[in-house]
Amino acid sequence: MSKRFIVMALALAVSAGSLFAEEAAKPAPKAEAAAAPAPRLTVVEPVKDFGVIPKGEKLEWNFVIKNTGDSDLQILAAKPGCGCTVTDFDKLVKAGGQGVVKATVDTTNFAGPIAKTVTVETNDPSTPQATLTIHATVKPYVEAAPVGFVRYSLLQGDAQTQSVTLYSEEDEPFEITKIEVPGDYVKVTSTKIVDEKARVEAGKAGQNQYKLDIAVGGPDAKVGPLADKIHVITNSKHQPDYFISVTGVIRPTVRLDAYNVNFGEVAPSDTAATRTVTVRSNNLTAPESLVVTKAVSSTPGVLASFKPTANKGEYEVTVQVAKDAKPGEINGDVKVYTNDKINSVITLPIKGTVKNAATPSASK
Repeated sequence: MSKRFIVMALALAVSAGSLFAEEAAKPAPKAEAAAAPAPRLTVVEPVKDFGVIPKGEKLEWNFVIKNTGDSDLQILAAKPGCGCTVTDFDKLVKAGGQGVVKATVDTTNFAGPIAKTVTVETNDPSTPQATLTIHATVKPYVEAAPVGFVRYSLLQGDAQTQSVTLYSEEDEPFEITKIEVPGDYVKVTSTKIVDEKARVEAGKAGQNQYKLDIAVGGPDAKVGPLADKIHVITNSKHQPDYFISVTGVIRPTVRLDAYNVNFGEVAPSDTAATRTVTVRSNNLTAPESLVVTKAVSSTPGVLASFKPTANKGEYEVTVQVAKDAKPGEINGDVKVYTNDKINSVITLPIKGTVKNAATPSASK
């Protein structure tokens, strides 16, 4: 029995020695590679709260960006959300250094709590994006009812008046000191409201309110879209400047589907030697008030005529190269006469070249 035990012990010793030799022959494990240098984005104060601020105040803030990594941090973009503007930002921040993202918010069109954001995109592999936020509660110390804008749709020469009421949340007696208009086509009359029944239910109790009658249009108004502001200057210590937007459009009294005629190179017998221009009233309520009385050509070799169409306030003016027109340049105009007070004479420039009737036309 002891002999058998000795043999087994020797076998185990040999096996253990073999395993030890194999392990010793294995190469030593390599040390882990050192981490590659990388930037690290750290925002010192990601949220700036301005608290309660007067409406119209411009908020400006420099968000501080730190690079707590060990290689250059690149700010690839700083994208503002709606109502916020990024005026500038540092595009490169060295390791251990800091930069800024400059953001502004114009509170003119806001009221109540606001949160405006900027999304910063960087080359930080662990934090490629960060959000910067400006918080504030916008308080209107001066406001208009029903709204702070007026909108018009007018014919050239017409005028229209709309009214708003200006009120205030200030403690001191509210006064309007000056009103600046964008042009002679806008006229504003300010009246302090003394009848309690005419007051709007807004603003500080017992505070002064003003009715503003805003007349837009007349002979000084230009045709086209309206996009201007009335500047109301008050004695409000928090919000002295108030702006009323003037929007809309002033339409010409008469419109044409073409404002010149160019025949190109034609022979009097060509189809292209006759052109038609449609003249229409822009008066949507009474288009029939427009009357074309005559069409006169001042261009030798060019004839002009007109006729009403089946539509109210619409006329076709025909401009034609005369059959006996001499070859040469056409350079003149056709005048269309109407009963419209603003556009009593419409001038159509006429151009082209009359070629010999025997020469084949370019259109054939």
